[in-house]
Amino acid sequence: MAKAKAPRRPLESCTIKHINKTINAGDCVLMRPADQSNPQYVARIERIDADARGGNVKVLARWYYRPEESIGGRRQFHGSKELFLSDHYDVQSPDTIEGKCTVHSFKSYTKLDSVVNDDFFCRFEYNSSTGAFNPDRVAVYCKCEMPYNPDDLMVQCEDCSDWFHPACIEMTAEEAKILDHFFCETCSSSGQKKLQNSHAASRPSDTKVDAKRRRR
Repeated sequence: MAKAKAPRRPLESCTIKHINKTINAGDCVLMRPADQSNPQYVARIERIDADARGGNVKVLARWYYRPEESIGGRRQFHGSKELFLSDHYDVQSPDTIEGKCTVHSFKSYTKLDSVVNDDFFCRFEYNSSTGAFNPDRVAVYCKCEMPYNPDDLMVQCEDCSDWFHPACIEMTAEEAKILDHFFCETCSSSGQKKLQNSHAASRPSDTKVDAKRRRR
């Protein structure tokens, strides 16, 4: 007769001694890869439990995938710190956790004043067996009709409010950063009329320019 498994009890948190950090269920963590030449894995801790005596602690990790780990691979609009929340779960030893990190929503990530090494963002959930994404569509911008990559510089038309990559409107990044006003090709005629009728002093900040984020 097979021996029944000893019951396990859930824990709210556990202390990772080798990094002197307390991990709670719901935290995002960096985990040691099998091949040390690869970047650290990123996971969300879904559950922490231990045996009846409080030993043999295990964590249930829900993995984030990097774009290059997905079936479709990395694409032009994927940010350098972008992750996909997958449907892939594993039970792991807490000893494989090497640090804590933050996986922001896409909206909150784009509002950061600066991005540090342990900052990431996620805007898609990913099915690891089919390669499907949720949501399966996102807004596109510019003449190239690409989703927004927060690493890229873009300028906003003051009339239609669409965003454009400088290269797509035959402009250098340096030129884009010093614009007083910008109207896209479609809106340029109406934009010029508005400028002629405007008595407001123009300032560089009048044009919305979304620059690359500072990293440290």
